[in-house]
Amino acid sequence: MSSDATLFQTTSARTALALLIGIGSGVFAYLIGMPLPWMLGPMIGNTIAAILHAPIAPPARLRPIVIPIIGVMLGSGITPEVLDALGDWAISFLVLPPFLIVAAGASFLFYRLIGKYDPVTAYFSAMPGGLNEMLILGAEQGGDEKRIALAHASRILLVIGFVALFFGLILGVTSGGQGGAVWVGLWELDLTDYAVLAACAVAGVYLGKVLRLPAAAVLGPMLLSGIAHFFHIVEVPPPTVLVIAAQVVMGTVIGCRFIGASVREVGHDLFLGFFSTVGMLITGVGFAAVVAALTDTDLSQAFLAYSPGGLTEMSLLAFAMGGDIAYVSLTHIVRIVIVIFSAPLVFRWLGRGG
Repeated sequence: MSSDATLFQTTSARTALALLIGIGSGVFAYLIGMPLPWMLGPMIGNTIAAILHAPIAPPARLRPIVIPIIGVMLGSGITPEVLDALGDWAISFLVLPPFLIVAAGASFLFYRLIGKYDPVTAYFSAMPGGLNEMLILGAEQGGDEKRIALAHASRILLVIGFVALFFGLILGVTSGGQGGAVWVGLWELDLTDYAVLAACAVAGVYLGKVLRLPAAAVLGPMLLSGIAHFFHIVEVPPPTVLVIAAQVVMGTVIGCRFIGASVREVGHDLFLGFFSTVGMLITGVGFAAVVAALTDTDLSQAFLAYSPGGLTEMSLLAFAMGGDIAYVSLTHIVRIVIVIFSAPLVFRWLGRGG
């Protein structure tokens, strides 16, 4: 007993256990045919482990490594054909503000009236922006950081689960364990390919920070990778095994966000998150249907673009489900930018009005 306790006193050991749970859960999810197994499996496995107070820790040092890999992978979906679809995409972007007003407004009222959250916590829990950004902004205004974090963590978990299961069970679309694309082996890239993709990842992170892009570690590499693939400097995406590894790490990170929360807290926030997320998803389906009616965009793609999850997670989901990665990613980028810039302004305006 004491030796086990001593074994998991170090962060490295706890991180290793979380990754082992993630890998094992991913393999199990893959074997049973679960949609998006390499992300959904680790996410569920580590969420359960966190609730049971297992000695786990998030792979914080791996996250900055895999995020640029995901960005490079997403950029590989940017081709010259993207230019032909920009007109339809513009309509999707124009429909985003009313969607955000309806979805966030309803979610705010739910957290305020049903969840009994204070106004600041309810407001920043309801905003469908990035978890880190909403946590920082909410804390600056005096909100409950833990509740805001759990609200967004539960939303991401539920959105990924709902959307993946919807695509897998209702639409019959699964990743087949290969990320929704043709398997790309380590041997299929030559040294030049590896050099270009590595340069996109490393330089992209720096570029994203210099340009102060939201989710800079994703968008910078995605931008450079998109340019490289658009102009055929490189023709292949990162090897599939690296993409799977990135999904395992991301799923593990999401599950570990519930570390330190009691069963009651997690249950309460998942309960609130369930109804808030369902409301947002129903609203998203409605607005996605409007977009599909006004453009040539497929309803399933518009639904992915309007699902209120994180940029990285939803882009990975689009990739795994064989969706239009560029369209889905760019729509989520626009959504996050709108929320990050408008949320503080609207909050101050509401404060003055109150």
